Amino acid sequence: MYGDAKKYRDAIYAKQAETVIANFKKRGIEGHYFADCASANEWICGAIPKGSLVAYGGSVSVVDSGLAAELRKLDITLLDRYKDGVTKEETNEMRKRGVSADVFVASCNAITKDGKIVSQDGLGNRVGGMIFGPEKVILMVGMNKLVNTVEEGMSRIKNVAAPMNCLRFDADTACARTGFCDEANCFPPERICGQLVVIETSMVEGRLNVALVGEDLGF
Repeated sequence: MYGDAKKYRDAIYAKQAETVIANFKKRGIEGHYFADCASANEWICGAIPKGSLVAYGGSVSVVDSGLAAELRKLDITLLDRYKDGVTKEETNEMRKRGVSADVFVASCNAITKDGKIVSQDGLGNRVGGMIFGPEKVILMVGMNKLVNTVEEGMSRIKNVAAPMNCLRFDADTACARTGFCDEANCFPPERICGQLVVIETSMVEGRLNVALVGEDLGF
């Protein structure tokens, strides 16, 4: 009974994923559930056609899961902003090319129980690629990002994802200093919350794919 927290967590994640995936289907979004990163990575790599131009939206999940490393092994043209030695200028150029790539790989900030995808960007290239441009979008999302409502997703962005990302970017914001959002006093150039996007449906069959992973990933 005791000492089996992971077993019970994994079982609940799987049950929750069933509900979310069924709601994705109603919205024209393809959802898949994987117990771990390794199986998710294998599926994602298999879903990318040979010779594709593949781009990233900024994602800690993609790197920490090992997906970035696996994509480097494929016969594709990868706009690899995460490889060593990439300059700021090169990264910006990859962002521009990414919104017209064949395949766009990213994560999001929250997934709602009823199948909506909630994300907030600083520059907008990640949410831009999700919405329009690339023929296929694949989002890798840890089950730690599951929330009940869009409003909870927005709160998660402001009070979980943004503070951690501000620390990662060394941004001098209230949330980086205190751990709590102070939106009324947060402005550019330090502010990283720029564009809030809620995806409610996908109008193109097979375009938007979500790989839900039964692990805690990203922020």
